[in-house]
Amino acid sequence: MSDQIKFIVDNLNKEPFKKNYNLITFDSLEPMQLLQVLNDVLAEIDPKQVVDIREEMPEQTAKRMLSLLGILKYKPPGNATDMSTFRQGLVIGSKPVIYPVLHWLLQRTSELKKRAYLARFLIKLEVPNEFLQDETVADTNKQYEELMEAFKTLHKECEQLKTSGFSTAEIRKDISAMEEEKDQLIKRVERLKKRVETVQNHQRMLKIARQLRVEKEREEFLAQQKQEQKNQLFHAVQRLQRVQNQLKSMRHAAADAKPESLMKRLEEEIKFNSYMVTEKFPKEIESKKKELHFLQKVVSEPAMDHSDLLELESKINEINTQINQLIEKKMMRNEPIEGKLSLYRQQASIISRKKEAKAEELQDAKEKLANLEREVSLKTNQTREFDGTEVLKGDEFKRYVSKLRSKSTVFKKKHQIIAEFKAEFGLLQRTEELLKQRHENIQHQLQTIEEKKGISGYSYTQEELERVSALKSEVDEMKGRTLDDMSEMVKKLNSLVSEKKSALAPVIKELRQLRQKCQELTQECEEKKSQYDSCAAGLESNRSKLEQEVRGLREECLQEESKYHYTNCMIKNLEVQLRRATDEMKAYVSSDQQEKRKAFREQYTKNIAEQENLGKKLREKQKAVRESHGPNMKQAKMWRDFEQLMECKKQCFLKQQSQTSIGQVIQEGGEDRLIL
Repeated sequence: MSDQIKFIVDNLNKEPFKKNYNLITFDSLEPMQLLQVLNDVLAEIDPKQVVDIREEMPEQTAKRMLSLLGILKYKPPGNATDMSTFRQGLVIGSKPVIYPVLHWLLQRTSELKKRAYLARFLIKLEVPNEFLQDETVADTNKQYEELMEAFKTLHKECEQLKTSGFSTAEIRKDISAMEEEKDQLIKRVERLKKRVETVQNHQRMLKIARQLRVEKEREEFLAQQKQEQKNQLFHAVQRLQRVQNQLKSMRHAAADAKPESLMKRLEEEIKFNSYMVTEKFPKEIESKKKELHFLQKVVSEPAMDHSDLLELESKINEINTQINQLIEKKMMRNEPIEGKLSLYRQQASIISRKKEAKAEELQDAKEKLANLEREVSLKTNQTREFDGTEVLKGDEFKRYVSKLRSKSTVFKKKHQIIAEFKAEFGLLQRTEELLKQRHENIQHQLQTIEEKKGISGYSYTQEELERVSALKSEVDEMKGRTLDDMSEMVKKLNSLVSEKKSALAPVIKELRQLRQKCQELTQECEEKKSQYDSCAAGLESNRSKLEQEVRGLREECLQEESKYHYTNCMIKNLEVQLRRATDEMKAYVSSDQQEKRKAFREQYTKNIAEQENLGKKLREKQKAVRESHGPNMKQAKMWRDFEQLMECKKQCFLKQQSQTSIGQVIQEGGEDRLIL
């Protein structure tokens, strides 16, 4: 327990509480003060809890703290009986109850802050089912759930970004570096403008340069358009070839086919379809209906015991014996006509079974054929998407093989050239290494010279500026490419939308019929709903009256309980105040000087005297500061001006070092000439 109190005191003395407690003062806190400390810790976790508990009823305080502790998933020690003692201890500010709560809260403050923040948005409001029957309430509840899910995803993304190491300091550095680069570029442009202004006809030359830039941009745009037109032409030619091949295959099939064969094929299909519609499908539907009726009958019957199963088995045995007896009687009659008919019936049943089996085989074969055709079309579409050409057949395949052979010879030659390039690459790599070593030596010498001259880091900043400008140009090129990709994507999406519209046309027709049915059902539903609403309104009125009565009685009970607890707390506070007053009177009246010093009056008079002395010293210091303020401000201004002057000299020196001379100015006969 002492370790627990020590941990609580140490954390309360730190930021953001700054309570300045020690073990004795914290242990001597009164129940109301201890509850206020607990409330301050809860307010640090959830800002909504910032309340002065002296202005709040004890029951409301306990209810508010219990609800927040439940959200934070605090589990008090003990069982259900201890829960009632926990509530009572929280109301009266019992130390054995509040100390564990404070220890638990201060151990995981950051985690609980996050949990309290999420609880504001993720604790779902339970709406009764009778209110959800209303459309507006149901729609609002649905929007509420969707917003909750969206908040979850956004919070996860935010946490991932926080843990990804992507710091804002780096972004600020990049922005400041880019702004510096922008300022340098603006200054360089201004310098170039000043130099160019001395050249004759500089306005005309600038206009021509601007026109040249515009024409170059237009040339690039026209080149892009030309490339797009070439691609479209290539795709159109490929589409034309595919259509021509399909037309050839259809003409070939039409040339081989005769009207008689086509009629026979159509008659066979008609016979097959009529058989499926008139004989097979009705039988299957009838059998499914019987199975459904039987299953519904089984479901509607109650559960069967072992005795019921024995009874059913006995009935089945009796019926089987009766069937056997009837068969024996029929065979004893031995009628010849019935024997012939039974033979014909057997033959007819065998033929019908064979017919059904063949029909099923034919149906399966058609389904397999359709699946295979679908797979073939998918494969052809995939090959077209890969290289834009169809699958080759016959002579075209032979020509393709001959092309491959010629390309293989070309490939061997190119491979030999690549081997030569690789050998040359090895030599160039070695030379590159030597040049790198030499570059490093020169760079080291350059750094030493820069350090001697007092401009260390100049070459590095120059390289960084060139690298950043190169990166900027690459980013601009990437933007242009992404715009082209987006335009192509938009075209593809438009084509897909048109295809989906054509595919959804029959579904939309069916949907219209279903909408009509839905309207009829909604009308019936509205009628039933009106009946339900009228019935529910009567029940609701009765229920509301009973609820009002119960609520009034509960409020009276709570008010009486709160008055009781409030009076108890006030009595305890008055007793404590009375005890303090008596102690103060004893200390003030006693003749012992040490006890008098302990009195609050003596302490307050001592503090007042100390504060008055401190105020005098501060006024004297203020007077001295006012007298020396003017000279000090003047001296500070002189130092700032001196600092600006030195900074200006430094910038001028750096500009003079970094400035590349565009031309040379020569003075002859009182005239200035610029030689480029």
